[in-house]
Amino acid sequence: MKKPNIIVFFTDQQRFDTLGCNGQALDISPNLDKLAGEGVNFTCAYTPQPVCGPARAMLQAGRYPAEIGCFRNGISLPRNITTLAARLREADYRAAYVGKWHLASDWGGRSYETSAVPPERRGGYDDYWMASDVLEFTSHGYGGYVHDGYGNKVRFTGYRADCITDYALTYLDQRSAEEEKPFFLFLSLIEPHHQNDRDCFEGPEGSRGRFKNFIHPADLVPGEGDWEAQMPDYLGCCHALDRNLGRVAEKLKEKDLYEDTIIIYTSDHGCHFKTRVKDCTPGGYDDYKRSCYENTIHIPLVIRGPGFLGGKTAGRLVSLLDIPKTIVAAAGADSTGMLGDPLQDIFTAKDWKSEVYIQISESYLGRAIRTEQYTYCVYNPEKDPNAESRSDVYTERFLFDNITDPNQRNNLIIQPEYDKIREKLRERLIACAKGAGDGEITVIYDKMLET
Repeated sequence: MKKPNIIVFFTDQQRFDTLGCNGQALDISPNLDKLAGEGVNFTCAYTPQPVCGPARAMLQAGRYPAEIGCFRNGISLPRNITTLAARLREADYRAAYVGKWHLASDWGGRSYETSAVPPERRGGYDDYWMASDVLEFTSHGYGGYVHDGYGNKVRFTGYRADCITDYALTYLDQRSAEEEKPFFLFLSLIEPHHQNDRDCFEGPEGSRGRFKNFIHPADLVPGEGDWEAQMPDYLGCCHALDRNLGRVAEKLKEKDLYEDTIIIYTSDHGCHFKTRVKDCTPGGYDDYKRSCYENTIHIPLVIRGPGFLGGKTAGRLVSLLDIPKTIVAAAGADSTGMLGDPLQDIFTAKDWKSEVYIQISESYLGRAIRTEQYTYCVYNPEKDPNAESRSDVYTERFLFDNITDPNQRNNLIIQPEYDKIREKLRERLIACAKGAGDGEITVIYDKMLET
């Protein structure tokens, strides 16, 4: 049986509700909605680490970020990791990477944030490379640069999402019709992530007018955060992503590759628009993510291609950590040492996961689980969330009932009628921690919360 080509169309900081197939009222995602209508829309997908670098490390390693040491930004991917690209190369794939890498630099050590990433720090993507370690440092919404596989600086002047996608299309065009090896292309765009040095979202020109009449997301409180001012540009970024997904799909059809290619569309985490920054502990910081809230951990995930057809909706819990195992399974590659579950099994498996385990860093050192009904979060306020990756002891912090309180306004952690539920969730979180390489942990209840 012919092996499928595989494309990961990876976005940054994109909320679940920006897709029409997930309830967005505006015409933001027509191409993605079409892809979902042909493939599978995973409506309960969650990230296990709502920070850019750790989420990417997890995808490349197929293991939890804290286990491999990449628990925060500014930690390079360990060289001894068997990466996703290395596994697929062993399965006779070509491996290409385009866009934001974010896994080469070490804060306080060697930095490639604005310079070329050396070959040994590219995770095994050796067939084609057009990337920047920290793309938001080498570009803006319009204009910037990346480096090619030879270390040359390549400048672009148009809208960033369009230009980064252009490099991916160039890769597809360069493949000869006689090429026998399948390809694995990881296309990592930075949109709709905010532009760090300007502290704003940079949608294409005209976004503020085009999307000014957006529907108020129910989880966001008027007067809190910056969503009221920023949402039109944020949605403009998401619409640009969708347009470029359409360009990739058209190129695949032009090259007669569409039916033989698995397209995976997802994101590293969501966005709370600075509405949850008060949760930080000493030494921690936050702006748009780094929390256990639904608007941060709930992510879009649509897959279309061999094994993922039929316009289906999958409502079971799914983790971003399942993506590497899914790719490896599709490629017939070796999955030894990887965690997660191949999503090819989601409709047939009798015993599917009942929670997604989440590691939180940079804002506070925390752990959480998202079950079908509840979000349960613990933390250690005495630990430095930028210096320490784990703790032996955590304190209960949040409990939300996502059915009766979908916008997570009411923290139930001190409500005595939820004591038995807390106990069960505590047991489940402790078991998840052990399976994730976090070791044996103890969770305590803080009486001070009652006051």
